[in-house]
Amino acid sequence: MLWSLIKVVVFFAVVGLLAIGAGQLLNADGSIRVALANTEFTLGPPQAVIAAVLLVVLVWIVLKVLGFLVALVRFLNGDDTAVSRYFSRNREKKGLNALGDAMLALASGEGREAQAKAERAEKYLQRPELTQLLIAQGAEMTGDHRKAEEVYKQLVQDDRTKFVGVRGLLKQQLEAGNTDTAFALAERAFALKPKHEETQDTLLKLQAARHDWAGARQTLGAKLKHGSMPRDVHKRRDAVLALSEARDITAEDSSIDVREKAIEANRLSPDLIPAAVMAARGYMRNNQERYATRVLKKAWEVQPHPDLAAAFADIQPNESTDQRIRRFTTLTRQHPDHPETKMLLAELHIANEDFPAARRALGDLATANPTARSVTIMAAIERGEGANDAIVRGWLTKALTVPRGPKWVCENCHTIHAEWGPICGNCGAFDTLAWTEPKEGTVALPTQAEMLPLIVGQVEDHSHPEVEDAPGGPATAQPDPAPKDVTTPSADVPPTIEDRRQTSVSVPEAEVIVPQEQRDEQNAKSK
Repeated sequence: MLWSLIKVVVFFAVVGLLAIGAGQLLNADGSIRVALANTEFTLGPPQAVIAAVLLVVLVWIVLKVLGFLVALVRFLNGDDTAVSRYFSRNREKKGLNALGDAMLALASGEGREAQAKAERAEKYLQRPELTQLLIAQGAEMTGDHRKAEEVYKQLVQDDRTKFVGVRGLLKQQLEAGNTDTAFALAERAFALKPKHEETQDTLLKLQAARHDWAGARQTLGAKLKHGSMPRDVHKRRDAVLALSEARDITAEDSSIDVREKAIEANRLSPDLIPAAVMAARGYMRNNQERYATRVLKKAWEVQPHPDLAAAFADIQPNESTDQRIRRFTTLTRQHPDHPETKMLLAELHIANEDFPAARRALGDLATANPTARSVTIMAAIERGEGANDAIVRGWLTKALTVPRGPKWVCENCHTIHAEWGPICGNCGAFDTLAWTEPKEGTVALPTQAEMLPLIVGQVEDHSHPEVEDAPGGPATAQPDPAPKDVTTPSADVPPTIEDRRQTSVSVPEAEVIVPQEQRDEQNAKSK
């Protein structure tokens, strides 16, 4: 502090003297007379300028000498590094300037310039923890991944920069697609800094991709512990991981573990539809139908879904259609105006051959909010009530143009999935599949080809398809060797939704497809 004050005072004194000299030079008659110790000097303007420059140099030298003397005094008083700091101060200043230039070059996308400036800063500063990271990032920016890898490996050797080096190598391995090496590096980075959120997410994603559900649940617990994930999100994703673990155990035929994991997943997140279905089936295998009913009812309360209805049907697979309708009131009295509830009731009445009741249950769903499934159900109702083939064909034609209805859609990339999974098969995102309406123009429908014979017929072999009344989606066409009217299975083997019992629709070949709008006109003509 004192030394800085002295330098400031000296600076202002020099500036004052220079100002006085300049004034005297302006007032002089072409020369300056300087008297010093009985000696007089007469300086012309050029000599005066030279003298002023020499004076500034002399002052600078004096200041440097004074600074060295101060450092020497400190050294004599026990400061072992005072003299070395004095000589390295200028180098440090140059190094810091070069370091700042390297950071600016890196921010502006000039990779080579950033490397050059960082190497210059390293020459002056000898601080690899500051400069090598800039060198590695500059090398990555210019595509020199080998040099970047070498620098990251050097950073790993120092305890202070070990995490930075491991993280850099991890990013390189992920970009190269070496998931095994990346997984090992992610585990190492997580061990070094378990609170680092990016490392947590990377490790969790790699563990999910490797189906290491137990490890993923531990990582998820670390995210909750260190405050990088809300408790409600943790609970939901922990349920997804438990369900994924149960699904993997299913492939190994370990029924007890499957039931326990599925029940745990359902307990953690009752609204997770696949978990509810798996837990209910686990209870069914254990002859605990009451618990299965409770699980499915609770999940249906949150969101009606065809998979829940299919599992609910399997609780009593041998009941009659009347008994099934009565038992399903446990579900259908909840959300009675929900489209899924209406279609479920309509399908149950179709299986019971009560087509007027099916029409009442479906309501105006096929016209006000049509989907391929609701329109196909309407076609089955029309055929069951004895409508002519043109009307049935009109409905089936419409089924190919209306929206497909809710699907499992990735909320991240909007990809459609045939069934639920913990990871999106397209973008690899975790827990992003939701049962929702796909965006317009994003769905490629396999059901179009399956429904095509219902519309154009089978001219050569005169076979007649069947329309399924399953709640899981639109009906599909299957050829039949002979025409049939609407039928249902016998009471001895009642239909189940899970098995997708079929209601046959006899559709003879016709050259003209009549849309629904002409229905009234056709009926009037027939009368």
